[in-house]
Amino acid sequence: MAAEPEVLEELRRLRARVPQLTGALAASIDGLVLAQDTSTVEAEPMAALTAAALGVALRLTDQTGHGEFRELVVRGDHGYVATYAAGASAVLTVLAEPRTNVGRIHLEARRSSARIGDLVESALERRDAP
Repeated sequence: MAAEPEVLEELRRLRARVPQLTGALAASIDGLVLAQDTSTVEAEPMAALTAAALGVALRLTDQTGHGEFRELVVRGDHGYVATYAAGASAVLTVLAEPRTNVGRIHLEARRSSARIGDLVESALERRDAP
């Protein structure tokens, strides 16, 4: 996909804005890695798990009547994993230290996911154009 270098640059800008992030990954909704900026976890398994979590989150929001999926946050003993919708075709997943301000993660990751969604959708449109 032609947007990959631009998506990677957006991930790097996100990590620069939120230094407590330990990783960032953009993936297609079916679990394919689009770009990664992480050395703490393997990208392919993380993208696959993100797709699985996304499936559950989509069903949960649908069953509860809460509209379209926007984000999912998981807190563990050693930090956060947060996934954000990035348009209709992609998701952004970030990893963060436990002392990270969750509001700051949301603020910055929502901006980045919107940008990534635009980049991916533009690339898909260019690919599908005659």
